[in-house]
Amino acid sequence: MKIIIITQNEPFFLRDNFKYLISILSPNIQISGVVVNDVSPFGKKESFLKKSFKTYKIFGLKFFLFYSLKYLKSLFFHQSLKSLLHENKIPIIELSNSINSSSSISKIKSFKPDLLVSILGNQIFKSKIINLAPKGCINLHTALLPKYRGLMPTFWALKNHEEFTGVSVFFVDEGIDSGDIILQKKIKIDNMTQYELIKITKKIGMELIAKAIHKISINDINLIENNDFEMTYYSFPNKRDVQNFIKSGKKFF
Repeated sequence: MKIIIITQNEPFFLRDNFKYLISILSPNIQISGVVVNDVSPFGKKESFLKKSFKTYKIFGLKFFLFYSLKYLKSLFFHQSLKSLLHENKIPIIELSNSINSSSSISKIKSFKPDLLVSILGNQIFKSKIINLAPKGCINLHTALLPKYRGLMPTFWALKNHEEFTGVSVFFVDEGIDSGDIILQKKIKIDNMTQYELIKITKKIGMELIAKAIHKISINDINLIENNDFEMTYYSFPNKRDVQNFIKSGKKFF
């Protein structure tokens, strides 16, 4: 089965997780190409300087320095995502327009994928891209849907003193994190920092993505309802949210 992965060039966790995913995919799964979009951590495209200033303004100096150092280490001392893809002979699909544009649809369709896989997708997919592949489009979300739809679910789960969180893989529809769920795994938070929680949910996420792809390839799917009546939705935190997060004893790292 041929898959196309749609992602963004996130510098902190994605490369290692992608490497792990490649190693655990079933032998019958072929990654025909990867769409690598620019990073947009705030849910929209912004310049690098604007992203940096916004991070500093919302999360404070300590957070900014921690991730700035990690970014520099990733940039100068670690293999890039694109280099990893080249090493594994996986084509990088360059798009000049949005994922939903006719030119992008045509380019992705030319690779003849059976399934699209969104990992850290940073654009809302419309019907033409959702229905492009015969077996649909799936997405990874680091929360137990239908709760914590939206942005930064690990932050909100910690801030709200949840005992458990988790990971969900679901079929993409035209809503936000609202499609039918294929697989989920529950995770006990204990006293984890947000950084630790991100690491563990993303690794488990790769395992669930690999398992979901395999199940789809053999037509062995038992869908779980992603009930709108039980949903909660969170947008990107503001400065006050971050202050309350820290005051409540939660830690970023």
